[in-house]
Amino acid sequence: MGDSPAPEPSRERVRRPLPAPVRSTAVPPGERHDGCLLCAAERITPWYHEDDVCWVADCEICATPMVVWRWHGVDPSAADLEHMLSRLADAAGRVFDGHYVDDNMRNIPDHFHAHARPQGGFFGHGFRRDRGEEAS
Repeated sequence: MGDSPAPEPSRERVRRPLPAPVRSTAVPPGERHDGCLLCAAERITPWYHEDDVCWVADCEICATPMVVWRWHGVDPSAADLEHMLSRLADAAGRVFDGHYVDDNMRNIPDHFHAHARPQGGFFGHGFRRDRGEEAS
């Protein structure tokens, strides 16, 4: 009889959903968190400073120097905080004529970081005097 030929197997790839990253809300202070952007410390903007306590680089969003604690958490010791704010002030002095510290952790509230904002502004655009000079 007129049997129809068997349909050809589909050549489309079946896409299976990837597992979601594991994000724990119980990360002990002092531990690095695999899902945290600040723990990853990717060099996507110019960096000004790096040591065992912190790193300072331009914030990708607001174009201001930002200091980030090397450890996941929001309660650095007084000594670490003093060290970090000093490194942030050094970087801010290279790019702004005056600055203030903004430690409101808006987008990543569970990892200590602070921005040096230009006096009289919020974003760094239009306030920077280092445009022609890259951070190291």
